[in-house]
Amino acid sequence: MSVHVIYYQDGAKMMRPVLSREEYLALRDSEKQKAIVKAVREGDERQKHRLVQMNYSCLPNADGSLRGSKTMSTTIGMDIDHVPDSDMEPLKQRILMKKEELGLLMLETSARKKGYHLVFRRREELTQEENLLWASDLLGVKHDEGAKDITRVFFTTTADEEDLLFLSDEIFGIQTAEVRNKTEEAKTEQPTVNHSPSTTNPMEQASSASLTAFDLCAQQAGLNPGGMDVWGEHNWHTNLMAVLSVGVAKLMSRQQLRAVVAERLPNYSQTDDCQKLIDYFYDKYAADKGFMNASLREINAKVQRKEDAGSQKDEADAECEQFSIANSQLSLRKLPQGVKDSIDAVGPQLAMPVVTAICPCIGALATGVTLDVHGQKKGLNLIAYIAGDFASGKGQIDPVVEAWMSEVQALDKMYQIQEDEWRAKKRAAKNKKEQPEEPKLPVRCLTLNNTVANLAERLANTEGKHAYSFTPEADTVAQKWKSTMSDFSVMLRQSYDGTKYEREARSAEAVNVHIEHLLWNVTMCGTPDALYRVVSNYTDGFQSRIAVARTPDNTFTPLEDKPYVLTSRQTERIQQIAHLLPLMQGEVVLPKLEAKGREWVERIRIETMMNDDKVRARQRMRVCVTAQRMTCCIMLCKVCEGLIQKHGLNGAEAHLKQHPNLWKELLLKAQPPQMLDVYDAIADSLLENALHFFRDRIEAAFNSRDYAGYPGSERLKRGKNDTIYERLDEQFTFEQAMQHSVAIKGAGVTHNTVRQMLKNWRKQGLVVQTEDGRYRKVHSS
Repeated sequence: MSVHVIYYQDGAKMMRPVLSREEYLALRDSEKQKAIVKAVREGDERQKHRLVQMNYSCLPNADGSLRGSKTMSTTIGMDIDHVPDSDMEPLKQRILMKKEELGLLMLETSARKKGYHLVFRRREELTQEENLLWASDLLGVKHDEGAKDITRVFFTTTADEEDLLFLSDEIFGIQTAEVRNKTEEAKTEQPTVNHSPSTTNPMEQASSASLTAFDLCAQQAGLNPGGMDVWGEHNWHTNLMAVLSVGVAKLMSRQQLRAVVAERLPNYSQTDDCQKLIDYFYDKYAADKGFMNASLREINAKVQRKEDAGSQKDEADAECEQFSIANSQLSLRKLPQGVKDSIDAVGPQLAMPVVTAICPCIGALATGVTLDVHGQKKGLNLIAYIAGDFASGKGQIDPVVEAWMSEVQALDKMYQIQEDEWRAKKRAAKNKKEQPEEPKLPVRCLTLNNTVANLAERLANTEGKHAYSFTPEADTVAQKWKSTMSDFSVMLRQSYDGTKYEREARSAEAVNVHIEHLLWNVTMCGTPDALYRVVSNYTDGFQSRIAVARTPDNTFTPLEDKPYVLTSRQTERIQQIAHLLPLMQGEVVLPKLEAKGREWVERIRIETMMNDDKVRARQRMRVCVTAQRMTCCIMLCKVCEGLIQKHGLNGAEAHLKQHPNLWKELLLKAQPPQMLDVYDAIADSLLENALHFFRDRIEAAFNSRDYAGYPGSERLKRGKNDTIYERLDEQFTFEQAMQHSVAIKGAGVTHNTVRQMLKNWRKQGLVVQTEDGRYRKVHSS
């Protein structure tokens, strides 16, 4: 027996076994499946290819693919189509009456309710076609002769009683049929299609030029390229014949045409008839391959013009495949569902800003996940700031964040309605003795346009889950919290660390808050100027906890012909991932990610030690933690993507609920080198941006006389630099400083080390540079 659900991987149909009634019903019973079935039955045939597809007659190839499988299972899928309405009910009763003799395992109504799909036990002494003929004779009805191949897939309907008429648990098993009939064995040894030698290779991807040429030929034939996949082999054959007759075979190779047909007519491309039709045109018209009539020459010219125009965008197209940050390369193809969709919605130039913006969302949604970083087990607590000038594209991130948090916001809206009802009751009972009790509702999406007391109270009522705040204008924070910026800084610092937060007041009506672990993720967008108003203290640790991303300079960038916008499909894919993240609970240790983080920290330590760059050296410590948390967020999306591809959304949800530790096992496997490269890119970007915005301010703050750690009145002498300072004359040159440095520190001293040393001395007021480029000591204590 066998049931396999079909999914696509790199354009090829793949097979995954369905092993239980629960999983099978879940695949059929999703809201999406029901909506598509309804649309098809209302006449929208284009939606049919979006239905869940099943195969019942064969087992997958060794690589899991469907195409060309020769291994029969012990069941057969049979399609009975074009049944008159008056015969539908009698035929159903006849099938169910003979279910024992037939060996019936499944019976369903077809998508258009014009026939039935049934699955029965294979009679191994008969061939595939003989089995179908035997069943047709038994039931007194003709089967669809175009659906006799063992690789044929069936568009599944819903799990409702009117659709799924019969289902036996025997169908959920995987067995290979031992076909003894010599005729069938001979058939399975030979390909069903006389392919050219090139078609024995794996199918190549259809190029954009080939797809354009095919679509233009379809238009020339009077067809809609997007509406050619009308169900039925006769329709498919007629449509492809029309396109071939225009001369599409003269514009591309045979293998390219197969790849194009697999995209435009995915179901027909699997049939023998399709392969024979393509081969016929290539074999028949090979002699005059070079001749093109006027209309075909015009089509070819249009394709070339489009390709030439596209070549001018090579750099932008290359960015779609990869973006470079701090010399690290990331392939967008390797990024998981949700993350990749977010980048596609804003464009590759905003890749790192949008990744930085959504990671706090992902961390808040995966509120039950605790990551071990350097032995410290903390939640995925993140604070992000997207800095960019006005009209730099920051606004494109807003709908992406909203898509990620839409499910939480929907719950919050319900809670806010309850709060509004309470306020109305309170106003109505203003002068009454008994006042309505104020509800404590777990609102998780919190506005930053708030007071300290209100925000603290909200954070205490999230039931131990992460709260999340987003503002497209960081000046909201700067203005609202202007007089209490230190409170804002303390709350965010403690939320990053996930530590205890307490707030008490003497008044009985005042808010008293005791939070065991403060969990609050924040994303802010604003100008660099607003960033300095939000982060005004550079020594208290707030700055080092913020993940800062920069939008690129688009001052002279031309407007896009097709601006990037968030599509409904991208929103749906993001929401699928967001729906699964809250189901993950527990602690996890990622040894490969931890090792990668330690390797990065050590590399930066060595680099900064060589240049005596203390600011960069200190920044690396929290950047490492933040980058590990962000990378873990992306890996969690990778786990969700894998589950959705294998089981569908409902099946993935069921698996996570039934196996609470499944996500941990999959997360450990989601650490390939390509994913660990993501860590390098994120860490390098965060470090670069922190230094870009804050290096000078951090140095000035630490060197200030107001900073207790660096007394300005008296300088403590320690280390080799002080010995070098003492040995130098009152006036000296760079070369003399270099000589004394080599004498004290050894031959490994570089010019950069000496320049940094002199720069520090100038800032500390120990030396000044004269007009002739020499240095003069200010004091030599």
